[in-house]
Amino acid sequence: MAKPVLITADSTCDLSADLIERYDIRIIPLTIQLGGDSFFDGAGFTPLDMYARFHADGSLPKTSAPSLQQFLDFFTPLLEQGYEIVHLDISAELSATFQTASIAAAELEGVYPVDSRMLSTGVGLLCIEGAECAQRGMSAADIAGHLRSLTDKVDTSFVLDTLEFMWKGGRCSGVAALGANLLRLKPGLEMKDGKLGVYKKYRGNMNAVYRQYIKERLAGKSVRPGHVFITESGEIEPEVIEELEAFVRELIPVEEIHHTIAGCTVSSHCGPRTLGVLFINE
Repeated sequence: MAKPVLITADSTCDLSADLIERYDIRIIPLTIQLGGDSFFDGAGFTPLDMYARFHADGSLPKTSAPSLQQFLDFFTPLLEQGYEIVHLDISAELSATFQTASIAAAELEGVYPVDSRMLSTGVGLLCIEGAECAQRGMSAADIAGHLRSLTDKVDTSFVLDTLEFMWKGGRCSGVAALGANLLRLKPGLEMKDGKLGVYKKYRGNMNAVYRQYIKERLAGKSVRPGHVFITESGEIEPEVIEELEAFVRELIPVEEIHHTIAGCTVSSHCGPRTLGVLFINE
């Protein structure tokens, strides 16, 4: 008899607590280090806490992947409960998390690691897909193969309100950040070939930019209607999110729109008022 399959992921998948419970997805957190303090991503330290600390003293956190032992301690009890595991991580181009998970999986039997080639709810979309496959009775090996074949169809992008956090984190030069801020440019970032890069620069009022960005990202796409994410990094007014959800529904047929707040790992790089619309193409 085939063993039941669990989907697991690292905390950069940015799924809400409701979705984690609904699909029984188990999460291993990255570690957030700020000054002499350490926190687990998603537990006890939020992006809003991080922004408050940044505005107070200019400090930004560093993130670290789970250790090999942490992965072994995470996987082993689940295997002992009789499960097989399909595990998803943030793109291997962005973090050592997948490499460490793969080393742990090689020491165990029944763990199938998948490099999502994505970040944030781009990973989350694959988690949900995997969980729905498990509910239909697919084997762990087949689910892992299916998810690997699907990574190129996941559309992961964001538009940023500020380059201050990327500059502070060493991801763009001060001159570039100054120039963009003086011109009120809002960079659009997308995942491509496992890497995050700028694909366009928007200009103008941020609420208008959100609508332009969403319209352009959805234009000409055949979007899977099951699950679409609007993921933000905090400090966007709830009424703005409601308007954008309605706007998405005007543009495409969609069954469920999930609004999520990115964790500290993603938010520390993008800064407040970053927003993305994420989906899977047919």
